[in-house]
Amino acid sequence: MNYQLPRHPWSVTPKEAIAIQQGLRELVKLSSLKSAPRWIAGVDLSYEIGGKELWAVIVVLDPADLSIKGWSGVQDEMRFPYVPGLLSFREIPALIKAWDQMPIKPDLIMADGHGIAHPRRVGIATHLGLITDTPTIGCGKNILVGQHADLGLEKGSSQPLIHQGETVGYALRTRNKVKPMYISPGHLIDLGEARKYAMAAVGKYRMPETTRQAHLLVNQLRRGEIKPGVQGLDSN
Repeated sequence: MNYQLPRHPWSVTPKEAIAIQQGLRELVKLSSLKSAPRWIAGVDLSYEIGGKELWAVIVVLDPADLSIKGWSGVQDEMRFPYVPGLLSFREIPALIKAWDQMPIKPDLIMADGHGIAHPRRVGIATHLGLITDTPTIGCGKNILVGQHADLGLEKGSSQPLIHQGETVGYALRTRNKVKPMYISPGHLIDLGEARKYAMAAVGKYRMPETTRQAHLLVNQLRRGEIKPGVQGLDSN
């Protein structure tokens, strides 16, 4: 796989990781999609309680009906501690392994985390987008940075998420009277399209189906109900 961004070291200290993020910030590009995505994907990881093992899944969905086309899953080892704001250094190495073994690649990735709604504008969605040269959206369950005005209680209501005077995403109500999701562009997509495609990926639940299906699959992988590898993906 040829990457737009040369792979940087992952075995780094938190201080070095912050410096890497600060450098990556200059490479982030927010722009309109060239075309509607044929396939969208969700990513998620699951951890061994008290251990060093982790599991990662990338699930590919058809945006027309949110049905699963296939998935790629791996088992790996944790090499970076939990540090707020540095989630990508803990999780992306395993996601890269899952990405590399996929025979087809999605046109848009939605990550369980943040894009530019991040202290240094390089959340896991942004970092993953830079590494894979793929449009990405961060779909966070909680605010990492920023504030927003009150939004309506009905599904689809949204308010800009503002941090240091900059709009970095949206608080988006994905179900009536349910806590909003926090949507931000990661890379190669703009603010409005991030909100649009995140909302389009919502089914019956608060989380977009990309995130929900990845969560279900990665926990099946951790429990041994399915095996690491690639299922259901082909070039057709």
